[in-house]
Amino acid sequence: MSSFAFLQKTSAHTQIAREEAETGVFRRGSVCAIIAPHFSLSMVMTAATVVQEPRIDASAPSPTSLSSASPPSTALAPAPLSRRFSIAPMMAWTTRDFRYLARLLTHRTLLYTEMVVAQAVIHGNRDELLGFDPQEHPLVVQLGGNDPRALAEATRICADYGYDEVNLNIGCPSDRVQKGKIGAVLMAEPDQVARCVEAMSAATTIPVTVKTRIGIDQHDDYAFLHRFVRHMHDAGCRSLTIHARKAILAGLSPKENRDIPPLVYQRAYAVKEDFPDMEIILNGGLRDIPSMLEHLGQVDGLMVGREAYGNPYFLAGVDHAVFGDSRPAPDRRQVAEAFIPYLQRRYAQGVHPKHVLRHVLNLFLAVPGARAYRRHLSEYAHRPDATPEVFEQALAKLDAAPLSS
Repeated sequence: MSSFAFLQKTSAHTQIAREEAETGVFRRGSVCAIIAPHFSLSMVMTAATVVQEPRIDASAPSPTSLSSASPPSTALAPAPLSRRFSIAPMMAWTTRDFRYLARLLTHRTLLYTEMVVAQAVIHGNRDELLGFDPQEHPLVVQLGGNDPRALAEATRICADYGYDEVNLNIGCPSDRVQKGKIGAVLMAEPDQVARCVEAMSAATTIPVTVKTRIGIDQHDDYAFLHRFVRHMHDAGCRSLTIHARKAILAGLSPKENRDIPPLVYQRAYAVKEDFPDMEIILNGGLRDIPSMLEHLGQVDGLMVGREAYGNPYFLAGVDHAVFGDSRPAPDRRQVAEAFIPYLQRRYAQGVHPKHVLRHVLNLFLAVPGARAYRRHLSEYAHRPDATPEVFEQALAKLDAAPLSS
């Protein structure tokens, strides 16, 4: 089976969950969880993108640097919450399994869940929707909704689960989400969003933050964004993540909304200048560490999406480059070995290896044997009788590869 087919097959359950969450019609025993489609690819494009060979960031650690590597970051106590660098919530991608892999690569990066609808948190299987490994801290749960009371209740539940922060999604452009009055469409109702933020903040002592766009449809001037931010500020929000593209709510798919509307970073810069007591996090089009660092000073933090998933070892360079951490980055093989006990625990919990291993397909990009490694996972991880040993067998393909391959 190809990598494309493997990912397509393992993503089917997520598509069902997204449809349930967006329409509000749930199936008995199912899991209703969605996340920000404005920063994810469709399920088919997800599969196609993951098997591509993304650009390797020159600032990332060398794949051959074995001797100076430090232990994976789960060997350390959780870092304090910092929004200087974070991974965006992405549908079907920022699952608990990917987040654990990310934490092995970076100790300091702030991690986000997939977006979860408030009503699903209240009425759904909470352990399935909200469960996470303690090593994932610091960790943010992103909620979707428009009802202050429901969002307040969901916030209380998430805080009780041990999340470090709750984020409200005001950026998703999906038409199904719009029908539920969730996501970017709410930028046109800043009073309502402010009431939601106030209710959520009153329900917990952990931070409540907002993620949004720079505008929607024809409402794309700075005055519109400034008005929205003013309402968030007056509601008590002190950290705002801005995806520096507007959302076109009619005529563009979520994928197209990530690429077609132009990036206008200057809007985020202007918000920071006009609201200096607010923390402004920049999101959208951030690909490599050297260029993204140029935004710091104009904004307070950076949020990266697709690059972190398509080329996960990119994250190994973040702690040093962004946070000034002096510890050497872990090498890829060390991360893979540390991932095995986690894979075994998930298997013991009844999780099929295919759901976990799809997130490590691109861990060894540009390393000799990477193609054989991916081919083995694609061929064997989806089989009904697959066990965690399939990952160790795939790793052996790397050992068997000639250095010149």
